[in-house]
Amino acid sequence: MIDSKFTTLLTVIKTGSFTKAAEMLSLTQPAISHHIHSLESEYKIQMFYTKGRKLKLTPEGKILEKYAKKQQSLYKSMLKELKECAEGERPFKIGLTPTAENNLVPNVIARYCTAHPEIKISIISDTIKKLHTKLINRELDFAIIEGSISDSELESRLLSTDYLCLVVSPKHPFANVSEASLEDIKRLPLIMRPQSAGTRQLFESFLSVNNETLKNFNIMMEIDNVSTLKALVMSNVGASIVAHSFCITEARQGRLNIIPIKDLNISREINIIYHKDFMHTPVIDELCALYGDALLYTGM
Repeated sequence: MIDSKFTTLLTVIKTGSFTKAAEMLSLTQPAISHHIHSLESEYKIQMFYTKGRKLKLTPEGKILEKYAKKQQSLYKSMLKELKECAEGERPFKIGLTPTAENNLVPNVIARYCTAHPEIKISIISDTIKKLHTKLINRELDFAIIEGSISDSELESRLLSTDYLCLVVSPKHPFANVSEASLEDIKRLPLIMRPQSAGTRQLFESFLSVNNETLKNFNIMMEIDNVSTLKALVMSNVGASIVAHSFCITEARQGRLNIIPIKDLNISREINIIYHKDFMHTPVIDELCALYGDALLYTGM
């Protein structure tokens, strides 16, 4: 069970007041003060200092808040898993970055669910930074991301290696070329992901190594939504620089053409990230195997 003093601490932080926390927890104000002072005594820290009439956490208090939230989240997860086990369910929450959400990964997860109807999976799409936070707070069972996360609490399993390419409509003049140089690409109207996107950053790194910049390219549009970006490219509105895995399905269906970029040898990993104490690693093993089968099926 979660330490009641941690519950008190988080309630005080949420309400900003000992009095309001006492009302919310149906305790007396002296009891609230006792819990906070006990934590300060136990960990030999000062939890708050006052700024005007407001309580403000000290740096040490912020550290304790972080771990109190983790304990609370872990306790809630335990209760949820116990309830689900009693009801015969095995749900998993999986985080995906936007590009991962638009490649083979959702299809692979769907195939896994078909093979295991007793398992329920919820998918959340978000940035790597936010997925990292959700993993640490135990809001996710694991995440599938492009790139990696450096965190001693987490493990990583390589799912695949990806690379950047030029993608165009089958009606585009470049549709049947064997490769495209940077000079070729400069002549094309491009639809790009925003600056915060991993694929965009990788391409800009490649340009920097080659003494180039995106300012020398014809960027007609920037779009964060990857599905909209693909739809525009398929409509021959413009070309784009994307991850190879992003367009495997559409290429197999003849709706997009993948063009290698000359001398671009930058690759990136697609990884499954999970807590070191994650107890269902066979799920990850099977997803990796299904992903490998899906790559073979596409011929990519």
